[in-house]
This record gives sequence, structure tokens and C-alpha cells, in this order.
Amino acid sequence: MSEEYRAKIFKSGNSLALRLPKALGLKEGTEMIVREDRGTFSFQPADSRRKIDISKFAGKYPGLQPLPREDFDDPPRDWHLLDRS
Repeated sequence: MSEEYRAKIFKSGNSLALRLPKALGLKEGTEMIVREDRGTFSFQPADSRRKIDISKFAGKYPGLQPLPREDFDDPPRDWHLLDRS
């Protein structure tokens, strides 16, 4: 069974704002998607997928080293000279 919370709408500048309980575990600045369906509102974090930081993976495996940037440079190709057979 899901929890039920009460929240209060208040005026913030020229907009209305909804103060959500801390117990929901949301972090300040989280962007939310708000949906309205026949007078019923639902809220969901805009990016609900978890992000994984892979920036330090190179140091986890002894043989894996980051590639130098020049290894990614690809010279321009003359596409009209390629054999299409």
C-alpha cells in the first residue's frame, strides 16, 4: 500500500508552487514532470533513469587504459571514391 501525504500550494512570485514533504526523499533542484488527467495530477522525476559514472572504470582493470584523444581522430573520407560493390 502506498503512503499518502498532504502538500500545500502557495504563491511564489507570479506562479503557484507546491511544497512537497521531505519524507518523499526528493532533492532540491530535481526537475519533475507533472501530468494532469481529468483533474488528477501525477508527478515523476524528469530523468527517472539512474546515471552511472563510468569515468573511473579505466583504473579498475589493470590492462585497461584510456585511449589518447588522437586515436579518435578520423581523417575525412572521399565517399565518392569508395567501391560500392
